[in-house]
Amino acid sequence: MTITAGLATLASSVGLYPLFESGRWFWAALGSVLAVAGGGLLVRRFRLPAVVNPLGGLAALLVYLTVVYAPGQALLWCVPSPASLRHLADLAGDGWDSANRYAAPVPLVPGIALLAAAGVGIVAVLVDLLAVRLRRAAPAGLPLLAMYSVPAAVRDDSVSWLAFGVGALGYLALLMSDSREQVGGWGRTVTTRRTSDEVPMAGAEAPPEEVPARPDASALAASGRRIGVGAVAVAVLLPMAVPGIQPRGLFGMGGRSGHGTQTVTTPDPLVSLKRELTRTDESVVLTYRTNDPAGPDYLRLYALDRFDGDRWTYSALQSSSKDRLTERAIPPPPGLEGAPTHEVTTTVKVNSKVKNMTFLPVPYAPAEVMIKGDWRVHPQSLMVYSLRDSAGGRAYTVRSLRAQPTGSGLSAARYYPADIVSRYTSVPKNVPPEVRKLAQQITGGSTTAHAQAVRLQTWFTQTGGFAYDLSAPAPQHGSDLVDFLLHSKRGYCEQFAAAMALLARIVGIPSRVAMGYTPGSETGRGEWTVRSRDAHAWPELYFEGAGWVRFEPTPSGTAGQGTATTPIYSQPAVPGSGRTDSSTDPSPSTSSTPDDSSSSSGARPRHRLDDEGPEGAPVGKDDDGNRFAATPWLAGGLLTLLLLAVPMALRAFSRRRRWAALASAPAAKRPAPAAPGPDPASAAPGGPALDSTYAAHAAWREMRADALDHGLQWSSSDSPRAAARHLGELLELDDAGTEALTRIARAEELARYSRSRPTERPERLRADVRTVREAFAQSVGRRARWRARLLPPSTLAQVTATLRTAGTHAAEAADRLNELPARIRRRP
Repeated sequence: MTITAGLATLASSVGLYPLFESGRWFWAALGSVLAVAGGGLLVRRFRLPAVVNPLGGLAALLVYLTVVYAPGQALLWCVPSPASLRHLADLAGDGWDSANRYAAPVPLVPGIALLAAAGVGIVAVLVDLLAVRLRRAAPAGLPLLAMYSVPAAVRDDSVSWLAFGVGALGYLALLMSDSREQVGGWGRTVTTRRTSDEVPMAGAEAPPEEVPARPDASALAASGRRIGVGAVAVAVLLPMAVPGIQPRGLFGMGGRSGHGTQTVTTPDPLVSLKRELTRTDESVVLTYRTNDPAGPDYLRLYALDRFDGDRWTYSALQSSSKDRLTERAIPPPPGLEGAPTHEVTTTVKVNSKVKNMTFLPVPYAPAEVMIKGDWRVHPQSLMVYSLRDSAGGRAYTVRSLRAQPTGSGLSAARYYPADIVSRYTSVPKNVPPEVRKLAQQITGGSTTAHAQAVRLQTWFTQTGGFAYDLSAPAPQHGSDLVDFLLHSKRGYCEQFAAAMALLARIVGIPSRVAMGYTPGSETGRGEWTVRSRDAHAWPELYFEGAGWVRFEPTPSGTAGQGTATTPIYSQPAVPGSGRTDSSTDPSPSTSSTPDDSSSSSGARPRHRLDDEGPEGAPVGKDDDGNRFAATPWLAGGLLTLLLLAVPMALRAFSRRRRWAALASAPAAKRPAPAAPGPDPASAAPGGPALDSTYAAHAAWREMRADALDHGLQWSSSDSPRAAARHLGELLELDDAGTEALTRIARAEELARYSRSRPTERPERLRADVRTVREAFAQSVGRRARWRARLLPPSTLAQVTATLRTAGTHAAEAADRLNELPARIRRRP
């Protein structure tokens, strides 16, 4: 039971795989389970009270965690000490903070690995107590099920059926092992006698002798079925009636009225950014059409307004029913009063494969969103979100107001509202002094906020020596930002946007970080396609009269984010033109690369070079816009053919092995050659005669397999003579086939029942098997012949028998392992 309980815990822990980026957590969990099992065995070995059993498991778990995560602070690297306990507590606190900061799957930092190992270990303690010590295997399923509730709570798609099936098999094995020990303790199974109720007539044969039978379990089976049906009904109907599980109550008729205030909680939006950028499948996220004469703009998901010293996040959103799109108009964008604007209509269709998109990608600033479902708007940031719906598979229309600021207009902005200053210019005290000094150095000499912003952007894209690198690790601490700004200068859009927004706040410009998608690529006929590689983050700076204005510090083109565009109002003046940073009509920078020359604001984003063929012809694409690749289809077809060939290959291997073993198996049993005489076969009964016996059995098994492959009836209880007679009645054999069938049956009959050995030579019997196989093929239809060649049923029967034998051996080994502690205790 100890071994089965540990295996059941490990099997159920497989359901935690969606929570972690790598599989190394499983080995930490394996160590925890082994430690708990050892502690439980030790407590039971000394026959301590049941209340001590969990204490022993927890003590063993603590020793294991100390050895793995705090050996330097422990006594002799394994004995827990106050210093090691403090180190484990600090590490667990870091892991808890990281788990709340990241979205699943989370990186396996030491703190998170410690929490995973400790959590699985605690479940192992409970299972060991309930199933092994208290002999209550059924309630032990509750802590096992608790491990599945964690991924189900943080992910919409929960765990795969395969992972759930592995855990279910572990739990069933625990129940079977417990019942086996419970019943085995009573001795041998009591059986009943079953006799015939019929009275034989005079002269009729006597009824058969009474035979043992299993106990009548029909009543127990009926009770089990009723309990199972009732449990399934409760599991299906109860969640519909509980408002906490089903927000609208039973069948959607009731539940909460929705008039209260609810905090919107979502995973960290920047966590999934790199995952989207580094995906190799370039999956389609959405497609859209727009009537914007200046070309499509970025589609924004989030506006991150709070910097905590390590990362950018957004403040908690308090949502109420008045924020629904159907109950109120979207508020006007803040600060947009003096800049020229025009109205844009965008029709968006999100791919149905997109999961957990609870924020809508919309052009800024949305004025009206037409979409089905419970969608709401945050008045301050104009983010559109839902508490229970996802955008995957939905189509919606957005009417937005797009500003067209100019350099002179932004340079004329002088004042900021008090609420904007207090919320969007705060900088944590733990920002290093060298970062503050760097911001002042870059913007030194600029007379306006717009000139400062342009210099910051230019420093990132041109003069600062930065490079776009998707292999750079995601920033997790303030030291990572310092390293990016002062040392490595390599990163992707998250680092560029976060760094520029922070430097802008340091010099007094209200700023925040936006996240969403670039315009993507035009796929023809006025439709644009946005893929996972178009995920992007950028800074938004506030200027009175224009509101929130987008800047682009991330390099674009082939050396950066491929579909990013640089707004024309944010580009520096052309050297020698006599204009300053605040000129009224700046032109694109001459330092732009040829690949980036067409990426200015007001121009349509160019296509990626790899979307076109050598002559500019488009590469063939499927209906979703994905490029057609023959390699996956060829690989899939080859794999299918290989799988279909497995039964045929197993049948050929079995036939070859059966005849190959004929020559080698009896060799060890064969005596030394006898003296030469007139009849070697009779002089050496252990030689050719023994070969003939093995050949008879091999020929009989081979003929039986051929009969099963061709769909012919074969009763395992028939004698060789009866089976041959039955086959002769089914088949229309010629003289050669009849003689071959008779020889095979005669040889098997002699090998089974007679003291004299078969006289047929192995080569003759092998030829007779081929003759009978041809007769089988001629007696059945074409479909049965092809099934016998490609999908022989005898292979499935052989595999089933092998698995059954392996299962019996495994059960016997488990019984021996379970009896090992008892044998050890009985030793003097």
